[in-house]
Amino acid sequence: MFIDSHCHIDFPDLAVREDELIANMRAQQVSHALCVSVNIEQWPRVTAMAGRHDNVFASLGVHPDYEDVTEPDVAQLVKLSDHPRVVAIGETGLDYFRLTGDLAWQRARFRTHIRAARECGKPLIIHTRSAAEDTLAIMREEKAHEVGGVMHCFTESLEVAEAAIDMGFCISFSGIVTFKNAQSLRDVARAIPARAMLIETDSPYLAPVPYRGKMNEPSFVPHVAAELARVRDMSLDDVARVTSDNFFRVFSDAARQAGRIGVAA
Repeated sequence: MFIDSHCHIDFPDLAVREDELIANMRAQQVSHALCVSVNIEQWPRVTAMAGRHDNVFASLGVHPDYEDVTEPDVAQLVKLSDHPRVVAIGETGLDYFRLTGDLAWQRARFRTHIRAARECGKPLIIHTRSAAEDTLAIMREEKAHEVGGVMHCFTESLEVAEAAIDMGFCISFSGIVTFKNAQSLRDVARAIPARAMLIETDSPYLAPVPYRGKMNEPSFVPHVAAELARVRDMSLDDVARVTSDNFFRVFSDAARQAGRIGVAA
């Protein structure tokens, strides 16, 4: 069975197909999915989605790209994270690709999320794009290693991956790893230890080959796993098993809800 460690199936274009998405997951042996929050305003629909399906988990956070939204403080994040379906804080992080200028507010938001994660004891879902140096620096300064988590939709260098792994983070690969021009990312996927590997769709974005250009969904995540199996010379079953075990090790609240207590470290 496969797990989609990061998706946005609450987004309207996917939510209108909710029952179909869940059925497609089942048909493709995708046992669970983590529906990830991007802002506080839309967070209730994330938890509602998770509440309707035992195999869908939720996170709580504000994406670094969102400017004109509620800016939560640590206390609010800690309070809201007590929701029974919330298994992680995020997505959070830094993105210097889409936004320019004085991004001090992004760095402050990132620090707030890390502090909240440490206070509530939940792992972090981190987004970083064109900001690896600052992302790692803030992770170190704010002691993100105390909770660990995942570097989602990873596209950075092996050195960045290793630095994150040293802080207790897994590296999650999306459909990008299947793209023709993504050889450097496949090299990272080949090099990191299996214990640090996760798979995701980031749906509705970044559909893997052979669906590139179409709307992505959790049932496509086996194609990401198949590419990792190819580049690492592993069986698909082994990639499915390892990434599922890694998911439940990182997201311990999800493990308890799924009855997966005792997943090996």
